[in-house]
Amino acid sequence: MIKKGVYAATLSVLDENCSLDIDATIAHAENIIKEGLHGVFFFGSTGQSQLISMAEKKELVSKLSTNKFKKNFHLGTGCNSLKETIEFIKYSMEYDFQNFLIMPPAYYKGNTETGVYEFYSKIIKNIPKVKIILYNFEKLSGFKFEVNFVKKLVDAFPKNIIGCKDSTYNLYENLKIKDFLIFPGDESKLLKGLEIGCSGCISAIANVTHKLAREVFDNFEKNKSQTSNEKLIMVRHVFDSYNLISGLHSYMSMQNSKFKNLLPPLTLLNSKDNKELLKKLESLKFSFKKNIAA
Repeated sequence: MIKKGVYAATLSVLDENCSLDIDATIAHAENIIKEGLHGVFFFGSTGQSQLISMAEKKELVSKLSTNKFKKNFHLGTGCNSLKETIEFIKYSMEYDFQNFLIMPPAYYKGNTETGVYEFYSKIIKNIPKVKIILYNFEKLSGFKFEVNFVKKLVDAFPKNIIGCKDSTYNLYENLKIKDFLIFPGDESKLLKGLEIGCSGCISAIANVTHKLAREVFDNFEKNKSQTSNEKLIMVRHVFDSYNLISGLHSYMSMQNSKFKNLLPPLTLLNSKDNKELLKKLESLKFSFKKNIAA
């Protein structure tokens, strides 16, 4: 079961042929967990999930299953196809993964609550033991979960719909369901969310802000004064000025050249934007060596 905490939508590392580098992807996840995160989600938006093949996803899952951090590893599906979503979940459950972050299929716009309800319903009917975290990201999926619709899903499938990641930010302040996990998708909303009963956050930028985010979380849990939240928010705002995947991979490539590899049409930041990003972070005293796992 997923617990309250700070999680990263972890990066996928690719080789020069744009194939998933399984070992390097796992190593990055291990490092940021060792340095503070409660866990990571593979194959979220930040992990280029829509662009990675099913075969590569399955290969990673099989490798994760024997890892010492397995209890800290969780999975997104990142499939537009209902059939492939079910296939991937069934395969992953054979390796004892139970919890899945699932966004409604993207590309086709104008999706209705009726259609999205049917999507999740068919997954659950095919896999009755699956645990689902709804992924509310209107910018990518074209569909916005409303409070009453989430409640409708939970009422219909109380054993299966266990939480939501809110990257549209219309739910985390307003949705109140007993024993239901709510994770804002932005660590600048971490503290505010905790104060109103949220469960933590699942964030792209936690790939690099993991230490700061964990400190904010721990200080809240221990009722200590917050000394890192302002810096955490400012660093997030810097990355928000750019495409997050491009910015993160550009930044991480300073440490490991493999992070330069992205699946088209994704690209690194251009030279001007990269220099600007680094300058802004340096002004916040956000040091590469101090904040990124080696």
